[in-house]
Amino acid sequence: MTISSSLKDIFLFGLFLFIVYLFFFGNDEIPQIIGVIFQDKWKNVFVVFLGILLEALPFIVMGAFMASVIQIFVSEDIIQRLIPKRPIPAMITALIASVIIPVCECAIIPVVRRLIQKGMPVHAGTILLIGAPILNFVVFGSTYYAFQHQPEILYGRFILCIFTAVIAGTVIYISFNKVSILKNTMEDLTLYRSLNQNRGSSKLKGVLHHTCQEFFAVGKVFMIGAFLASIAQVYVQQSMLIEPAKDPVYSTIIMMVFAFILSLCSEADAFVAASLGHVFHPGAILAFLVYGPILDLKNVFVMLSSFKSKFVLFYFLVVTITVLLLSLLAGHLINGGF
Repeated sequence: MTISSSLKDIFLFGLFLFIVYLFFFGNDEIPQIIGVIFQDKWKNVFVVFLGILLEALPFIVMGAFMASVIQIFVSEDIIQRLIPKRPIPAMITALIASVIIPVCECAIIPVVRRLIQKGMPVHAGTILLIGAPILNFVVFGSTYYAFQHQPEILYGRFILCIFTAVIAGTVIYISFNKVSILKNTMEDLTLYRSLNQNRGSSKLKGVLHHTCQEFFAVGKVFMIGAFLASIAQVYVQQSMLIEPAKDPVYSTIIMMVFAFILSLCSEADAFVAASLGHVFHPGAILAFLVYGPILDLKNVFVMLSSFKSKFVLFYFLVVTITVLLLSLLAGHLINGGF
């Protein structure tokens, strides 16, 4: 390990401890700091940015740690034994894994990237990207409390997610089955050099060092996306959404854009959707609940740092079109026709 790498690790660890301090003890300090540095709406931008950062921080660390464990302990042979070679069994296995893994949309990206590096098929990785942020038991619990009196929304969210995952996974299989989608980043090169330098060291040390590298790689692009999302949240007026809400198609599109901009964590977005339920059609609410955890402003930046731009653009278009059409169909079925 070089001196510069050690200094970067120390800096990142110190930054992590500072953020944790603010998370638990920053109730008094944060308003004072914001009042001195910022004015007007930029105060709100900073507050929203800090909220997004603190909300996602535990899941980013979890995702970085899981990616590190996969890198150190999971070999290519294990992945090939666990993931069937045929596309349909592979996608079913990925759906089952999505139910088990309780991570959000940002944490699952580094995990999927490492799994694909280890030999997971791209279409199975796509299923995980779409399914893991929604299908896990934590999200089911929050959605249940928010929509326990609206079973069509409660169960519709997970049904639409499964259909979206299967459709997108199938399209990705047809289009990228034998194409590399991973971007070779400087963090990967640094990681491989570090692994070679510490080959004789303990695996625990390797996991901790890799977690730090992964956290830095994901965290810096996440912060860019979170900052842009916080600006959008403050400067986009919610009153602009009310008038188009009367039309099912426009309201569905508006709610998808709203979900993309808000960049809420999938564990909390159900309560925001419930507060808008009296304004928007059921199909639009479902679109918000399904689209946001799959694609939002902050995780697009994380995806662009991990996958090739061509794949990210194709994935974006496929997911957007699929969720839009399925949400319109679901709204039609719930309402018995527009």
